[in-house]
Amino acid sequence: MVLTDCSILLVDDEKQILEINDRLLSENGFKNILRASNGKEADEIMGKNQVDLVVLDIMMPDISGLSLYEQWTKRGLNIPVIFLSARDEETSRLKGLGLGADDYVTKPYTPEELLLRIKAVLRRTYHLTENKIVNLGAVRVDLSSGIVIRPDGEAELTAKEFQLFSKLYDNQGKIVSLNVLMDTLWPDGSYGLENSLIVHVRRLREKIEEDPSSPEYLQTVRGLGYRLNIRGRK
Repeated sequence: MVLTDCSILLVDDEKQILEINDRLLSENGFKNILRASNGKEADEIMGKNQVDLVVLDIMMPDISGLSLYEQWTKRGLNIPVIFLSARDEETSRLKGLGLGADDYVTKPYTPEELLLRIKAVLRRTYHLTENKIVNLGAVRVDLSSGIVIRPDGEAELTAKEFQLFSKLYDNQGKIVSLNVLMDTLWPDGSYGLENSLIVHVRRLREKIEEDPSSPEYLQTVRGLGYRLNIRGRK
């Protein structure tokens, strides 16, 4: 099992926060996401589902997250929990429970911070690794081996193609400038014309795109650079 196979329960009485955190996990490959808007719903979900981690707001109208956590502990439910803490006194109580820094996030927090904490707790608890497979429709790119798996067979990325894809994947959804990509492929500044980069982009598209002449995932942003959109053309 890899990180993104884990089942995560999000518990918060604020609908907007639930939706933001749900979208954050979905966009980062997590497939098994459960949601509860209060303690009662969360307790029912815990009783009916296999849950690997809970992101639990402390301040809820029916029961506090800390009280709910203590109930689960007494019932022998040894599930890792990341608390969302809004006040200093809540943080003090969390530390009093012997929880580490990865076990709570103080509001306001950035989505990236929460994602890092979730991954850290899953790695620590279950000794998991991140999925090295990137899905692009019917095509899969294995980052651990540099192999592209297509319906019609497999293709191996060259060193330059792998560097190019990795740089774009690390910045997925964002524009990566031509200069940054050329510096990535030729860090010693030995590259010549922009045409050299264009050739590598074309060859990479031939391996990862169903129709390289009309790319869905590796997109050109005219005059700026390239963008890898793993969710496809918008």
